[in-house]
Amino acid sequence: MNNNQKISKETREQILTRVKEGKDKISVIAEQHGITARTIYAWLSRGLDGASSTWLETSKLKRENDNLKMIIGQLMLEQDRGKKGRHGKKI
Repeated sequence: MNNNQKISKETREQILTRVKEGKDKISVIAEQHGITARTIYAWLSRGLDGASSTWLETSKLKRENDNLKMIIGQLMLEQDRGKKGRHGKKI
């Protein structure tokens, strides 16, 4: 497919579904459909039909959430260790 051809909404949705499933790399999917990976990333950044939360935003928020959970866990462990007295007993 050359750059001047328009990709149908159905094909775009199929491509984005494959991307979101995460089974194939975006570059592979793009090559199979004769488009660039940059095109797919543009679709992802815009979302489907003007959705308020795009897939990229959601993925970023999930990663941030996981990182924050890890940090909170570490802080709780450190706090718990700090509450122990000199003889290893909790105060």
